[in-house]
Amino acid sequence: MPPARIDRGFERRLAAVVNSGEQGALQQGRKGIEKESLRVTPQGRVAQTPHPSALGSALASGNVTTDYSEALIELITPAFSESWELLQYLTDLHQFVYRQLGEELLWATSMPCALDGDASIPIATYGGSNIGRMKYVYRLGLGLRYGRVMQAISGVHFNYSFPLLRNYRRHGWLILYLFGASPALCKTFFKGREVAPGLVELDRHTMHAPYATSLRMSDLGYRNKSQAGVAVSVNSLAEYVRDLSRLVFTPSPEYQQLGVKVIRPKRTARSGERPTRALERAGVEYVEMRSLDVGVFDPVGVSQNEIRFLEAFAALCVLKDSPMIERSHELELDANHVRVARQGREPGLELKEDGRRRPLTDWARQLLDEMQGVCELLDAGDPQRPYSAALAVQQAKVTDADATPSARILGELKQNDEAFFHFALRMSTQHRDYFRDLYPPDEQRLETFRQEAARSIEAQTAIEAADRISFDEFVARWFSDQPS
Repeated sequence: MPPARIDRGFERRLAAVVNSGEQGALQQGRKGIEKESLRVTPQGRVAQTPHPSALGSALASGNVTTDYSEALIELITPAFSESWELLQYLTDLHQFVYRQLGEELLWATSMPCALDGDASIPIATYGGSNIGRMKYVYRLGLGLRYGRVMQAISGVHFNYSFPLLRNYRRHGWLILYLFGASPALCKTFFKGREVAPGLVELDRHTMHAPYATSLRMSDLGYRNKSQAGVAVSVNSLAEYVRDLSRLVFTPSPEYQQLGVKVIRPKRTARSGERPTRALERAGVEYVEMRSLDVGVFDPVGVSQNEIRFLEAFAALCVLKDSPMIERSHELELDANHVRVARQGREPGLELKEDGRRRPLTDWARQLLDEMQGVCELLDAGDPQRPYSAALAVQQAKVTDADATPSARILGELKQNDEAFFHFALRMSTQHRDYFRDLYPPDEQRLETFRQEAARSIEAQTAIEAADRISFDEFVARWFSDQPS
């Protein structure tokens, strides 16, 4: 086996930061969380009720919205400099949401609850405004292209303000290994469809891949065959916008048959502005890491150790050499991600690095070793050394794959002789009870959430009242970039 390549550029950049004498030089990045969860009944079925009005307008709320489905709640935090502030805000937001849900639960895992085919997953609605109708029509298209069942998968998105795209593409498989938490799923996920190859029966209700880390991010989830051939370059902003625009304007035959006329680095868009146009206008505002599964063993779905590690990993991606990614290399990187998602804990598993085979554990150890210096900089001035402690937790997972969340989940299923559905329902109920019993609540923040919910409903009413053109004309102007 050839020796590991030493990233001299990374070593020089890290040394420059250390020698600059700037305490906390890497601590300026701001971070936020978007966390998706399916609303379900106490029996573990997808909720068919509308998005609760007490949570505000899904169209206009800045804290609580919906993703693909009316039942798929998305919780959004502002950006914070400190990870503890971010986690506290997310905890308070969960507590607020649970006060409005009645007996309903937030499903505790990324892979969905018991499903009854596409018809059991209601598409999100956003009112009668042109922009609200467009969001609904867009989701119709996603359902036709990829199926509603796949769109019911939920995750955690970590938003960070450093530029790191190419190296995240190269090394992001490490996140799947360390934090993947979807090695199993309920058989109803495949109702009316053939079970994906490579999955085996754990019990009569549960399918799993024995060494999987994140089926959510595998070829049966967000990298399914419907998205094969979809390539979006991260070599430059211009190439990224070009490829996104090409995808938006590529018609789907199923979508055309429906007769609908419309068919996603990030930048906050102005009202009525296409995301690609916002990127062209103002550049990349932050990067959204979308590969995180919902952490089933933490009530908010993500832990403070995980957030700290992700921040350090983002800094590593910024400091490492970042050559352009050729198309042939993109295929190699995609294959690495799928391999880790499907079989990341398999003993002796090898990935491809620049065309050469390399053991996952060897590569992972190198990346984590390189993060030592990054974590020391992030720990600057803190005697508790929280970033170094978070790194140590992840290093232990490379030494012992049984310490990963995916292995822990399968271990619980086998030890308790418990189907995935019943395990997830049990954890969902525990999480609900945790937030209901959490004391003392931050009543001032909860009141802020209530005020935001009321404001968002008023905002949606104003948006609907402001429409002066037909939906067809709105769509035409959207694609021609005329103001509407």
